[in-house]
Amino acid sequence: MTESSSHLLVLSREDVRDLLGWDACIALVKDAMVTLSNRETRQLPRSILGLGDGRAYGVMAGTVGEGAGFGAKLVSVYPENLSRGLSSHQGVVVLHEPMTGAPVCIADASEVTRIRTAAASAVATDVLARRGAASLAILGYGHQAEAHAHAIARVREITDIRVWGRDAAKAAELAERLSSELGVSAGARPTVAEAVEGADIVCTTTAAAEPILHASHLKPGAHVNLVGSSRAGPAEADVSVVVGSRFVADCRENVILEGAEFRNAVAANAVTEDHIAAEIGEILGGARPGRTGDDELTVYKSLGHIVQDVAALRFLHDQATAQGRGTLAIF
Repeated sequence: MTESSSHLLVLSREDVRDLLGWDACIALVKDAMVTLSNRETRQLPRSILGLGDGRAYGVMAGTVGEGAGFGAKLVSVYPENLSRGLSSHQGVVVLHEPMTGAPVCIADASEVTRIRTAAASAVATDVLARRGAASLAILGYGHQAEAHAHAIARVREITDIRVWGRDAAKAAELAERLSSELGVSAGARPTVAEAVEGADIVCTTTAAAEPILHASHLKPGAHVNLVGSSRAGPAEADVSVVVGSRFVADCRENVILEGAEFRNAVAANAVTEDHIAAEIGEILGGARPGRTGDDELTVYKSLGHIVQDVAALRFLHDQATAQGRGTLAIF
């Protein structure tokens, strides 16, 4: 190895899945979002290149804090992958160490995204959903839908899961699998309204281009995680859901720029930018309150943030190094 060479640890999808557990990732995301809201991080606005037909290519770069390393995620979004049994997100996450700036770890972005996105929703659910929340509605049946069921079950004692998707057979297949994996009652529902009716917690994980969730579907006191739309354009929830809720952002700036449901409500003059009640990190850090009443509708808009990816990859690098996992390359 020459003096200018460095070691680069490459982690496969299987490595990420084995090393990044739900409890660990939930804790990592929680700390990362508090750090973000405390303005202790540095990041660029997300750069998203439209590729046509609902496809996109995103570049995100940032750091979790001084001396903590920095990194970037390069990811393509292909919604049609869900019908192929693949993740809609394909790409890599790269971690650089802070002393020399050298890249030290690279990992499969789709698996990191799958786990950390669901973990972020679990973090939000833990501080926004009612304490006794036990019924969960999942809109969608892809990788994020399944991941969300597992992650939410770590922060609430879920006893009932309802699944809706445009392909009824795939929705039923996911419900059966979740029933077996989580040991709870789970079943598919033929409509969004029937899936959501009476649900304490609702997770939208679809590739819907137009709103499928309306405020009239939701019971008083429900909590909603809006997850499927990660850019301006496609929207899963109607303006009424935004207007009637205590609306919480993962990152205020990002949601104003790219949160489709929120942007639609602003464009309709139904709300102003001040309708964002808090960032999730502000609630977690005690700067702002979360739920303020049992009958309040709470909504968490998740776009995903690079601090989550960097925190996850830093943890993965340390775990893989300690356990001898991954492939070590000379870079």
